[in-house]
Amino acid sequence: MCLVFQHFAPFPHPEFPMQIGPYALANRVFVAPMAGVTDRPFRQLCKRLGAAYAVSEMVTSRKDLWDSLKTSRRANHAGEPGPIAVQIAGTEGEMMAQAAVYNIARGAQIIDINMGCPAKKVCNRWAGSALMQDEALAIAIVQAVVKACAPHGVPVTLKMRTGWSAQGKNALAIALAAEQAGVAMVTVHGRTREQGYKGFAEYDTVRAVKAALRIPVVANGDIDTPQKAAAVLDYTGADAVMVGRAAQGRPWLFREINHYLATGTQLAPPLVEEVRRLLVEHLHDHYSLYGDYTGVRSARKHIGWYVQALPGSEAFRRQMLGLDETGAQVAAVQAFFDQLGAHMDRIPAPQQGAATTQHTGETV
Repeated sequence: MCLVFQHFAPFPHPEFPMQIGPYALANRVFVAPMAGVTDRPFRQLCKRLGAAYAVSEMVTSRKDLWDSLKTSRRANHAGEPGPIAVQIAGTEGEMMAQAAVYNIARGAQIIDINMGCPAKKVCNRWAGSALMQDEALAIAIVQAVVKACAPHGVPVTLKMRTGWSAQGKNALAIALAAEQAGVAMVTVHGRTREQGYKGFAEYDTVRAVKAALRIPVVANGDIDTPQKAAAVLDYTGADAVMVGRAAQGRPWLFREINHYLATGTQLAPPLVEEVRRLLVEHLHDHYSLYGDYTGVRSARKHIGWYVQALPGSEAFRRQMLGLDETGAQVAAVQAFFDQLGAHMDRIPAPQQGAATTQHTGETV
């Protein structure tokens, strides 16, 4: 299926376009959970810039890892505006149910089940998208998690792929069973696990799932421009779109999509000065979560995404590798954007398709 881009008539936008359980959302544009990316600082920034909903990086269902530093950071929601959605991953119903309750006790208001991650380290343990190979196990996990969350009034959502392989696309069957089990929303990434992130997302499966379900359905995969978001919503009939890799280094994409859906017109790219301010704020929030040593190193990928395709970015990214102090990193970022601002007022608009072909990151 090839989407046709044309002048777009604005979508009608009711006061609350959709709900997840008791939670009314401000719009129909979400940020996808991404391993190593959608930590609290990134989620908060995306929400500030127009994402109505953001799901955490996946949290393991293994009890022996709950007290690890990595898990504690992923479960940190301090100061984050709700609803707080936590994604859990695992291979056994009881463990997943316990993980759901554990995260609810730590502030989760929505629990999302990971049935979409294609990473080998996840699938080799039969978690993530590997669960789609065993429909009985997948639904048993869904049932166990829904049952555990029900006494707390916490809705459960499901994120999955179209199937394990091109010959085994079973998203529709799993989605129908999940709806019957009590899931409140389903998100479908338009690729099989076999594809990983290669090729292009297809939306026929998303369309079929939406046509069959009564609960909200979200379309995910290759949504990297406002026009693409509008075309996917129009073709699939989905209730919302979920943006992943295209938002890396470009969190203002959410407001651009919202503006286009509301008006049918393209919002101007952000001012260089605004991007400078947003990135510096992002860095300080990042350091506060990870500490100086880990923070300055893990921030390099975010900085690289922000400056990608900007003049002088290659040399600047090499410079970043030699900086191991937060103050020096922030000063270098400020100097880079000050120099850029002397030559242009606004960030250049990205080439269509560049976000999904150049960016990296495991969307889960």
